[in-house]
Amino acid sequence: MTQMTQHRSLGATKLIVSPLGVGTNRWGGRGQNNEAAFEVFQASLNAGVNFFDTAEIYTRGNSERTLGECMKRANRVALIASKFAPLPNRRSPHTLMDALDASLGRLGVETLDLYYVHFPFTLLNLDALMDMMALAVHTGKIRAVGVSNYNARQMRRAAARLARYGIPLAANEVHYSLLHRQPETNGVLDACRELNVALVAYRPLESGNLREPPPGESQVPAKRSLASLIPPVLRKAERERQVAIQGTLSTIARGYGMTTSQVALKWLLQRDEHIIPIPGATSERHAIENAEALKWDLNDEEFAAIDRVTHPQKSRAGLPAPVGSEH
Repeated sequence: MTQMTQHRSLGATKLIVSPLGVGTNRWGGRGQNNEAAFEVFQASLNAGVNFFDTAEIYTRGNSERTLGECMKRANRVALIASKFAPLPNRRSPHTLMDALDASLGRLGVETLDLYYVHFPFTLLNLDALMDMMALAVHTGKIRAVGVSNYNARQMRRAAARLARYGIPLAANEVHYSLLHRQPETNGVLDACRELNVALVAYRPLESGNLREPPPGESQVPAKRSLASLIPPVLRKAERERQVAIQGTLSTIARGYGMTTSQVALKWLLQRDEHIIPIPGATSERHAIENAEALKWDLNDEEFAAIDRVTHPQKSRAGLPAPVGSEH
């Protein structure tokens, strides 16, 4: 179990960020208030959270625009990560530089702190993409290079290619939470430790499914991908597991006067110093609640109890894990 610090490094780079970040994939979307985003931005910085995550495809670029407007309005320093989407219509790695320029324009900055390749499913060559990332570093357009949703093998290949230019791979952004602990079993967390790469965890609260529901509301998430394909006996076992998880989190949360969401974030923060969760926040209240997870620590017994009840389950009947959106 990792001892908490007030900052974390993005791998072997010189970039230092808060142990917790803010996911902005819903900022600028339909029904989202820009004033609320500004309140989240201010509240996060006031609480010591300075790492904000966005992407060109989030809300069709409006997430980047909104974040850029927040920075300009507040006139405060924040560390910003965005992502290049290697879409099918992008047939040359040179499109990365065009996309980067567009992201810089929407954000209103000259240099991006961290730039990811958003996903590995692409016709573009991985080595060529890392070559373009290296060019972006050497021209001063980005400070650090990351990948997202890469497996351990792809991570190692990306890191090896960047090493030719004397550039470390800074981060791999992947889905990781108490309900989705696959990075521990698929080799990604081990690769992050081996290569000294930050594991930036999106969807650390499973889109609210790790919060304690109000009285009378089911503790089992209402929305479950592929649930209709799972035999009833396995659905029953999963419901029982969910109840056990919520019970453990609730008991610990009450002891600290905290929420189950804060306990879930705290477990990830103490799991390993390479892990940086980036929960989404669309209100000042959410931002403050998330940041307060930095103010206290689980003891060894509490950490172990959560570990036991959420331990990764073996694959059942070859069924894939649920798939969802980021953050």
